[in-house]
Amino acid sequence: MSETVAFGSVRTALGNILVGVTEAGVGWLAFGDGPEERERAEAAFRLPVVTDPARTGPVLAQIADYFAGRLTRFELPIDWRLTSRIQRQVLGTLFDGVGYGEVVTYGQLGTRSGAGVPAQGIGQVMGSNPIPLIVPCHRVVASNGLGGYSGGSGVEVKRWLLTLEGSIPATLDWDPERGP
Repeated sequence: MSETVAFGSVRTALGNILVGVTEAGVGWLAFGDGPEERERAEAAFRLPVVTDPARTGPVLAQIADYFAGRLTRFELPIDWRLTSRIQRQVLGTLFDGVGYGEVVTYGQLGTRSGAGVPAQGIGQVMGSNPIPLIVPCHRVVASNGLGGYSGGSGVEVKRWLLTLEGSIPATLDWDPERGP
């Protein structure tokens, strides 16, 4: 039998999250689940699409548990097929070495990964991460602030996730331009 990909989605505090899971593991995550996100995922994988709740269920359950505060580490097989060797090296270092509630700078992750990629290049790797949240690129920040984020509605999603994890304090009146 040829390889396939199964898609599933789960409702979270940040909206629906779509995942793509192959026989090897989770290889895609998108903040949103509409025709556009599914078309992009299908085009990226170029594999036959199947319905397989047994495959997607554990991934969706862990995402739900993360948002409910019951999960601090995703224990899922990862399918790295949509990444290059350098991306795998950097993202693998992030997945394995930067835990819940921790943050590292782009430069620190570049050094830790041993990939020889400068901070700006690490930012590009984070922006092209096909599995955000599970491979926690939201935990990588600029040396002078949060930096960018390509998931969901951008840096506000990053701030929300870091607040959930306790990396940054929750505030009632905080403007990134003015500070607290």
